[in-house]
Amino acid sequence: MAVVIHHNPACGTSRNVLTMLRAAGYEPVVIEYLKTGWTEPQLRGLFAAAGLTAREALRSRGTPAEQLGLLDPTVSEEELIAAMVRHPVLVERPIVCTPKGVRLCRPSETVLDLLDRLPPGPLAKEDGELVIDGAGRRIR
Repeated sequence: MAVVIHHNPACGTSRNVLTMLRAAGYEPVVIEYLKTGWTEPQLRGLFAAAGLTAREALRSRGTPAEQLGLLDPTVSEEELIAAMVRHPVLVERPIVCTPKGVRLCRPSETVLDLLDRLPPGPLAKEDGELVIDGAGRRIR
């Protein structure tokens, strides 16, 4: 099964998702989007597949979103996507693609819905929160 993660290695949630993918036995294609950037068609395709609007995928924390005026609800989808292409950090992460679908994996355990098999447990996030118990069952 092909798995792709649009990843920011500086993001704890993104690192947690990558850890869960690998623990489940997948070696995903890792796209460090802050290095590669985005294209408009790529973002439109990802958002459509994930059922997201650009507004829902806009990351405001730790980004120039406020300074650019993007938090104003009158800013259009087209303007948001154009800003995301210019400033890749404006896209919330991580976005994961598998044959089961595309999701913005926040919280990180959302990725488990996209997998054919769960990682063996116990498995915890970086902060110690248990995601898979010792019997291999999801905690939530």
